[in-house]
Amino acid sequence: MNRTGVQDVVDALAPAGQTRICDPVCLTVGGLVVEIRCVSDTLLAELLRYFQHVITAPAEPDLTVHVLGDADLPFAVDYRDWAREPGKTGRKDAICDLPGGRMILKVRTGIQFLQSPDWAVAFGPTEDHPNQVINFVNTQILNHFQRQGWVACHAAAVKTASRGLGISGLSGGGKSTTMLRLMEIPGTCYVTNDRLLVRARDGHADALGIPKLPRINPGTIVSNARLAGILDEEREEELRNMEPDELWHVEEKYDLFIEDIYGPGRIAHEAGLTDFWVLNWSRDSDEPTKVKKTDLRERPDLLSAIMKSPGPFYQLPDGTFWSDRAPMDTRAYLDALSDIQVWEVTGQIDFDALFDEGTRLLGGTS
Repeated sequence: MNRTGVQDVVDALAPAGQTRICDPVCLTVGGLVVEIRCVSDTLLAELLRYFQHVITAPAEPDLTVHVLGDADLPFAVDYRDWAREPGKTGRKDAICDLPGGRMILKVRTGIQFLQSPDWAVAFGPTEDHPNQVINFVNTQILNHFQRQGWVACHAAAVKTASRGLGISGLSGGGKSTTMLRLMEIPGTCYVTNDRLLVRARDGHADALGIPKLPRINPGTIVSNARLAGILDEEREEELRNMEPDELWHVEEKYDLFIEDIYGPGRIAHEAGLTDFWVLNWSRDSDEPTKVKKTDLRERPDLLSAIMKSPGPFYQLPDGTFWSDRAPMDTRAYLDALSDIQVWEVTGQIDFDALFDEGTRLLGGTS
């Protein structure tokens, strides 16, 4: 479909978009109003449950996401694989660039997306894979703010009335477990689990989390008594009987609804960011856990743990799409994080010790 454009795809999908659409739903994050138009009552119910804390009254949207279900295109799409990040294996995304837009295919599920300045459309077996629709909605939020000059960090974050703390580390390095432990400190609010937008402004840093709930692994669940009940008793017992190394490598993910576990009013996606932890600890270390100040300008290895590629859905302000070969803009990250105190966490992985450090840093006050 080399000569096919965005409008050809929109026209081909039009019959699906003209079927009965459920009442549109509006979300508001950081002042951005996102409208979701969905053809499936079942999927819409899941989206309403998931995004409940950011759903707002109907309003003029800044952008609209169309979810068309099992629609088909009457022509083939010439997809090519999107290169994965270092250390990642297997096929995940494929893309096809169009004049003014891009098609993206999720290889494992068959869901397709149209991304352009005027259109954000998901179609295929969306009802079977609601999490990919949720990710697509959150991608539109990330795209918008990145075009406004914010940088996207691979980080979790919590806040109190006076401080905001970002937490980065290697995949599986414990940032979700750390973040949830810090939620036990009185006065803390959940900001985000995996994507944190940051910008420097007037001598301080603004942070914005996307409405993406934590997707946690079994190790996080069995190490936190508050999370008992997320798994059925039999599965939880199986996991508790595993050796720590075996448990660490279990590939399962579960959504954690923050307000169900911690109570209402414990989510605040907007925050002032004062501190940033980079988890550079190790399960093989015999050294005690230490948290020490560092400077990202002198530690590019730590900055690499924070930076996150915008990915195949990102269209730059000039209309071009992000390439899987594009280098990351380290200067933009250094500038955005320049007013934040960065700390390196080293030594052995000890969540109790890090919780004590977090209590001292965040103050435990509301």
